[in-house]
Amino acid sequence: MSGGTFTRPKVPEGKAQYLTTTQKEIVPGQFHVGYTTTWEPWHKEVPYQTPKKP
Repeated sequence: MSGGTFTRPKVPEGKAQYLTTTQKEIVPGQFHVGYTTTWEPWHKEVPYQTPKKP
């Protein structure tokens, strides 16, 4: 690309069952745009309870 400016297209947010991917802000002069990946928890945390004694 000689002399022209190249703009990267905005990518829509990607959603899966436990995953969301969003595009980071485009920085002029930077080759790689980058993405942010957010995972949703799929395990429940239950507070520990001491087992009953026999």
